[in-house]
Amino acid sequence: MNCPHKPLCKEWKFKALTDIWTGDLSGRSDRLIMTGLLGSIRWWFEVLVRGLEGYACDPTDKSHRCPSENVQEATEAGHHCVVCELFGCTGWGRKFRFEVLTENREIRSNQIKVNETFRLRFTALRPIRTEEWALIDLTMRLISDYGAIGGKTVFKPSDQEGRKNKLHHSDFGLVELKEDSGVERVSKEELTDYIKSDKWRKGNFDDYWASLKNFWFVENHYLARKDDKDSSFNRVIGRQEPKNKAKSLIREIKGSKWLSGKERESKKVFSFKKPSRTYGFIKRGVIEFDDMQKRLMDVWASESFSKDDFKKGEEIIEEIFKK
Repeated sequence: MNCPHKPLCKEWKFKALTDIWTGDLSGRSDRLIMTGLLGSIRWWFEVLVRGLEGYACDPTDKSHRCPSENVQEATEAGHHCVVCELFGCTGWGRKFRFEVLTENREIRSNQIKVNETFRLRFTALRPIRTEEWALIDLTMRLISDYGAIGGKTVFKPSDQEGRKNKLHHSDFGLVELKEDSGVERVSKEELTDYIKSDKWRKGNFDDYWASLKNFWFVENHYLARKDDKDSSFNRVIGRQEPKNKAKSLIREIKGSKWLSGKERESKKVFSFKKPSRTYGFIKRGVIEFDDMQKRLMDVWASESFSKDDFKKGEEIIEEIFKK
């Protein structure tokens, strides 16, 4: 739905299916920190761009973030990537103002709770191209149907008595898109051409894991700890240990260290209990789609899980364009 100041701004209306955590520096969840939501949106925007064969820098990595410090590279293909063109980087401001609003379009400052509706408004501060609006819209659909938004989306569900209702086993960040902004449709071919244009910075990021090329998704199934000796989540990422077993004795399976992440490094498998969804990423040469699919079939063998329930990123790209 367009906001009252069209065509300068666009709005997307959502319903929260769980609480949304953005948190402040002290870790409190009762406040809404807009940068927490915008950071998630940018991250999924990057995942989408890479899935469409474009280059998106990694803002958290000094060696890859924009603007380019390589004079020849900057001269030949621009100082920044197509993502930074819209979201900004050092020396280049964001093209829009971002606001989180209530159902009645009032500025929202408190946490978004389950079943509440809210609006995300983007107001153009400089001209925003049709392709950029279309990419934002696709990102919103990707988050709604296949991902999650905000912080604390890496918690693991638990079915274990005494644990399943603990904060660190809660679901956060699931939303449902209720009204879109009515942006002009752009074909996949046109968007791919725009993303791959020579005007944007290029880079060798084909093997970066956070891409729809490496994404997989399963609906209506979740991974959880059953008891101290059984965790379907741990079995999928490759750790088949009792909870209290010393880490030095854990038997690692191929790809488990990468899937589970290290300190300050994200996990690559995400699971939510209510509503149930599980998604994650693979890394070529470390863990392949077939490996992940087999692991999920093993842990969900009694839940009527089939190969058709396992969706790869390429299929999801086609689905969000159709929607």
